[in-house]
Amino acid sequence: MTSLYQKWMYAWETRLTTRDTNRVVRPLDWGIDWAKNWPRLNGHPPATPEHYEDYIHELNDRIVASSDEFFSYVTPSDFRLETRKIEVFPTGSNASQKAPKGDGIFLRFTSPVQTPYPQNDLVNARWFETAGDRAVVILPHWNANGIAYNALGPLLNRFGIAVLRLSKPYHDIRRPAEIERSDYAVSSNICRTIDAARQAVVDARSCVDWLYQQGKTRVAFLGTSLGSCYAFLAAAHDPRLKVCAFNHASTYVADVTWSGQSTRHVREGLERDGLTLERLRQAWLCISPMAYFDKFARFSRKCLMIYARYDLTFIPELSLQAVAAFKEHGVDLKTVVLPCGHYTTGETPFKYMDAYHMIKFLSNNL
Repeated sequence: MTSLYQKWMYAWETRLTTRDTNRVVRPLDWGIDWAKNWPRLNGHPPATPEHYEDYIHELNDRIVASSDEFFSYVTPSDFRLETRKIEVFPTGSNASQKAPKGDGIFLRFTSPVQTPYPQNDLVNARWFETAGDRAVVILPHWNANGIAYNALGPLLNRFGIAVLRLSKPYHDIRRPAEIERSDYAVSSNICRTIDAARQAVVDARSCVDWLYQQGKTRVAFLGTSLGSCYAFLAAAHDPRLKVCAFNHASTYVADVTWSGQSTRHVREGLERDGLTLERLRQAWLCISPMAYFDKFARFSRKCLMIYARYDLTFIPELSLQAVAAFKEHGVDLKTVVLPCGHYTTGETPFKYMDAYHMIKFLSNNL
């Protein structure tokens, strides 16, 4: 029976990960120009492409060693709330999904990290307000549309927890018009992918700044998939986060890209141009949770990690390695294993199981 269930789950998961037909295979691009604005760490890039990889590998080591500086920022001065129509911003197979009627309240501010895309640099976060001093910043999964996770807002409000649902860099309203998906967040452009993670971390921490200004002094992060990676990186560099919920978590960005079904097009572009997993792991070391467990463990906090037994995107072996790293560093961790896969977590009945564990953990520990 276990084998039959596993086969059924893998088949379902594969159908969901292959339903989008607009994934684009792009060639390897080291993206050296993206590193020029990184704080005090970029040095002098080599003049010739044959030395780019060595430069980026060395740069990653310096960033990890000085990551508090790399993820530093100046708090935005233009925080404002806007009332706006709720929109979907579809990315592919969810094009037929309908947005609820009416308007929502959104926090807007200029990202402390600037990119060539003005729409990406205007941060957007749906605001679900409630009384009290507790709040959660939600960081959705890669390619999430504009209404994903919004249902958690009213649910957490019932437990006296306010919610900011962050639109990550290059997602929904922040997505440049030239792309159909949130490809620029994770792609075969090495330094742009690093820059997107740095921007996500800084934007999330800026949301915490605003929440503190509103009197919300007990703040948690709830991240899913790529959002989980960003949440971990932000929490590792911010002592204010006393509670973190990681909904699907892994070790190295490169390992997920190399082994996951949903990133097979990214791997194809990288591998076609000769890159290997080991080289990519070093190229993206500075945005990988595995590089920062010592810094994450500097601060006392309670954590939840949810992973899926039949995950073909964040394969369970990587999630188990993350669990082991949490334990090795003495982090207060609760672990939940769902009987589904990565994409099927968003399907009935598993989405209700997932929501139950997240809401229960946050309401009990925040």
